[in-house]
Amino acid sequence: MIRVVLVDDQMLVRSGIRGLLDLTPDIRVVAEAADGAEAAAVIAQANADVLLLDVRMPHCSGIELLRREQGRLPPTILLTTFDDDDALFDGMRAGARGFLLKDISLERLAEGIRSVAAGATLFRPALTERTRAAYQKPAAAPSAMALCAPLTSRETEILALMAAGFNNAEIAQALGPSEGTIKNHVSSILSKLGVRDRVRAVLRGLELGHI
Repeated sequence: MIRVVLVDDQMLVRSGIRGLLDLTPDIRVVAEAADGAEAAAVIAQANADVLLLDVRMPHCSGIELLRREQGRLPPTILLTTFDDDDALFDGMRAGARGFLLKDISLERLAEGIRSVAAGATLFRPALTERTRAAYQKPAAAPSAMALCAPLTSRETEILALMAAGFNNAEIAQALGPSEGTIKNHVSSILSKLGVRDRVRAVLRGLELGHI
């Protein structure tokens, strides 16, 4: 059974999501909180596998909670809307493992929770055309892939871990090479994808199908 903590300031949203997940055979909401300020204590007691966290809440937003409790939260999916493009980038920087829209179907919600519980990331469903366009160069080339040098298999592995919120030291620990070697790989990834930072690299990687 996948244990979920749900944090959202709207009681009707919490009730709706909990009711949907009760229809699945393998996912249950085991604890709830109404805002980020009370969430940390609830999460500490719940022994959860996945955290569903609203982006916009009073007192302490989902992004603020991620930053404050970095490394102490279960794998986190941010609940957001089409208008929360900025939250996608902020959440990615803060270590979110995925994003889901609040009007998502039960099937997609359950699939997303299962994926994140299994260690995957879940960025693609929440990337709007406006978000991706903001980070694309206005190129006239027929194929975006043609603009980028191909990534090696190692670089693809590292890009996937970057998408999961891992820093260079954590990637080095996961894959084995030194942190300096990982730093060199990251620099190569940024250069090949034609971007200047890790967030844009992840978005570009999603766009090109590397992740």
